[in-house]
Amino acid sequence: MNKLMLVLVASACCLAFSMNASAQQADQATTDAVIAMTKAQWTAEIKDPTSVAEQSKDMSDDYTEFNGDYATRLDGKAMNSRLAEATGKASGKTVGAEMTNPKVQVYNGDVAILTYNYAGITQDKDGKTTPNRAKSTRVFVKKGDKWVLVHANFASDPLLKQ
Repeated sequence: MNKLMLVLVASACCLAFSMNASAQQADQATTDAVIAMTKAQWTAEIKDPTSVAEQSKDMSDDYTEFNGDYATRLDGKAMNSRLAEATGKASGKTVGAEMTNPKVQVYNGDVAILTYNYAGITQDKDGKTTPNRAKSTRVFVKKGDKWVLVHANFASDPLLKQ
C-alpha cells in the first residue's frame, strides 16, 4: 500500500510539473508573439508613416484606445485609422522606437496584457530630433489562432512635463 501511495504521489507531482512547464512554454510563446506584433507595427510606421493598413493589420475592428492627444476614448479600428492617416501627414516622423521593461500577463490562454515603457525618437522636416517616452498598455485577445489588439492606453512619461 505504501509503495502504491508513493507511486501515485510521484505520478501526480510529475503530471503537475509537466502541466506547469507546458503552461510556461505557452505563455512564453504568447509573450514573444505580442511583443513581436507591437515591434512590427513600429517598424511599419518607421518604414512608411502613411502605411496605416500595415500598422493596424493586427487590430480588432472593435479596437479602443486612450491616449494623451484626445480627452475621450477612441472607438473602433476605422476611427483610429482615420486619425493615424491624418497624423501620418504631419511633418514629423518616428525614426526609432524601443520597448523597455516589457511584461506580458496571460490569462486563460486567450487574453494577454502587454505593459512597457516606450522610448522613441521623432525627426521633424528640418532633421531636428526629439525624444519621446511613454507608459503603454496593450490588451490582446486570441481569436481563433490569431492574436488581435483590442485595446491600448498610451500615456506620456510624467518626467517629460517637468
